[in-house]
Amino acid sequence: MTPADGVPGLAPVPTRTLVHALVREDGTVDAGELYTVAGLLGMTDQQVRLCLKRLVAEGRFTHEGRGRKAVLRAVADADGTVAPDAAHVRLAYRQDHGLAPWDGVWHLFAFAVPESERAARDALRDTLLHLGAAPLQGGLYVCAHPIEPLVEARAGELRVAASVTSLTSTDLDVGGVVDPPALAAALWPLDGIAARHDELAAFARSCLDRLDRPEPLASAERLSLAIRLAAAFSYAMTPDPLLPAELLPRPWPGTRARHLTATAWAALAKHPAPDGSAPLPRLFVLYEDFAG
Repeated sequence: MTPADGVPGLAPVPTRTLVHALVREDGTVDAGELYTVAGLLGMTDQQVRLCLKRLVAEGRFTHEGRGRKAVLRAVADADGTVAPDAAHVRLAYRQDHGLAPWDGVWHLFAFAVPESERAARDALRDTLLHLGAAPLQGGLYVCAHPIEPLVEARAGELRVAASVTSLTSTDLDVGGVVDPPALAAALWPLDGIAARHDELAAFARSCLDRLDRPEPLASAERLSLAIRLAAAFSYAMTPDPLLPAELLPRPWPGTRARHLTATAWAALAKHPAPDGSAPLPRLFVLYEDFAG
């Protein structure tokens, strides 16, 4: 049984995520290691081959050699295509440690982009949602964080900056609801976000339980745990708007899940493998500085 068993709803690891996660410091991926870990994650060799073919065709990797003796070399930095944004992770842990209190300011954004520029309108909406904003009504969004520079930059890229209005307020009334925690509960899907963090916490706990067992942890299993943990973390963090603690129910599952995840990362990084396993891949190492 792997630690993923018994964790309801835990998202499977995409094959592309696995490939990017195994990129080493010199930019290479060992195909033998890739196929071994893929097997532990329930992936078939055919899945891996098709994924590699696509990544090479997209120009993300070059491929040298054949089969399990092949070596892939990353053409560009792979981390950013897999993991949550580094600034997003840093903010999460700063809030967990009480280092980023809310100033009580709501940040609002309104836009009216014509139907003729529908693609740009949809892209701007997606950017706002990705940055943690919630819709209030058609073309009006609110966020608890000062994301104005990011929204302005995106609107400029999409050439719709003239159609965007931003403002701040310490008073927000939505249908008669004015209490900040009540507003947060009404505007963001907190139950669904909390459920994802509960799944992450359960998986991180299962990783720690495996590390406490006396059975040796082989290199491939260690990598498998690390990659599953990173994928579970991404699954939980991607839809999380990282609302300030002042707006969230107490205790908030995200805080516990991130603490357990950081503990599991540290334990995996320090855990020796009898077969002399290589250092954990860059995707794993990316988060260590933020969690400390």
